[in-house]
Amino acid sequence: MKRFFLLLGGILFLSLPANAQFNSNPVLNIENKDKKFLNYGYFLGFNRYGFKFDYKQDRGNQGTDIQVLQSTGFNVGLIGEMRLNEFLDVRFEPGLYYNARTLGFPGFTATEEGERDAITEVKSTYINFPVLLKIGTRRFGNFKPFLVAGPSASLNLGSNEKSIDDNSSGTFRMKKWTYNYELGFGIDFYLEYFKFTPSIRGVFGLTDELVRDNDPNSPWTGNIDTMKTRGLFVNFTFE
Repeated sequence: MKRFFLLLGGILFLSLPANAQFNSNPVLNIENKDKKFLNYGYFLGFNRYGFKFDYKQDRGNQGTDIQVLQSTGFNVGLIGEMRLNEFLDVRFEPGLYYNARTLGFPGFTATEEGERDAITEVKSTYINFPVLLKIGTRRFGNFKPFLVAGPSASLNLGSNEKSIDDNSSGTFRMKKWTYNYELGFGIDFYLEYFKFTPSIRGVFGLTDELVRDNDPNSPWTGNIDTMKTRGLFVNFTFE
């Protein structure tokens, strides 16, 4: 995930000098787009969600971590942007994020039943509510790079938080609300009729997302101190 984040960032920013060199005096598209106090749009994209586990120090099995197999999901949402000045904007980007993760728990026997207990698929549908500060440079012709950062709250529609069943019955439980901070970058491209923006953003959970099993010695959750979301969003915005 980190390598992917750095690679895309490098490609975006290394392309800036070339664009500036060959388009030193371009015709400016939608020249007054950023001068509006309020702007609106929508985004589409994809995501990769994972977990960061911390383990208790006073229990056994310390040498074996829970394995997380990530998959690629999709994003869709709306954008509201409030202009503060030429370089600063506040953005609200509510969106729907769908993903599935597969967890492999250590300590189970290599039988058919043990392998079934050791593997859990976690399907999540988040409604994410980020409030972000967008810090941009001056506009270079028809593009403008920026950084973005801020807090977010996520509602997990598939959390199973209120379920009386737990992993012993095949139900993995997570908290309904989690809180994160987000950090990323992108480039605004001013096209003839609209602004198109590819961006990359990392999501880092601040709160423990796990609802533990009823048995405090559960082989699934007994050794977990915290479980926090880690994610990568790649969005394509149209304004």
